[in-house]
Amino acid sequence: MNKTEYMNPYFAGVLLGLVLLATIYITGRGLGASGAVKSAVVASVESTAPGHTADAKFYKEYKTEHPESPLKNWLVFEVIGVVIGAFISGLISNRLKFKLDYSPKSSSKIRIAGALVGGALFGFGAQLGRGCTSGAALSGMAVLSTGGIITMMAIFGGAYMFAYFFRKLWL
Repeated sequence: MNKTEYMNPYFAGVLLGLVLLATIYITGRGLGASGAVKSAVVASVESTAPGHTADAKFYKEYKTEHPESPLKNWLVFEVIGVVIGAFISGLISNRLKFKLDYSPKSSSKIRIAGALVGGALFGFGAQLGRGCTSGAALSGMAVLSTGGIITMMAIFGGAYMFAYFFRKLWL
């Protein structure tokens, strides 16, 4: 099977926008993945340290907002669907392979360490900001929120500023 071409990015952007609007219409809120990670962490802590979750204010508030299991949160199913959909898409387009891209001037260890540190910082920032930045930007812009527009500008502005310093790892 030959590799198929990628979807037109403009068409994909329109589809993403329609999915986002449908999500807002159906659920009353936008897309985001950090809530699913938070649900998984809460479920893990509840199963390993139930005494801690019974005493801590955060877990009490979370339990009040989500009376059933934390894993029954719709965001958990969203993320599972994204992973399954990405796997099926890679399988159909013959792009399913495990590889690690990095610059000839770098190494796989630096790439993995950078990804882990970046992911941890992103997750920490998502909790400090009470939600993930990409969800805030996409969902905020979909409803023409000033905060969403500023968030998107900050994401791209920060990326361009930091790219100057980190580009040496890729060039």
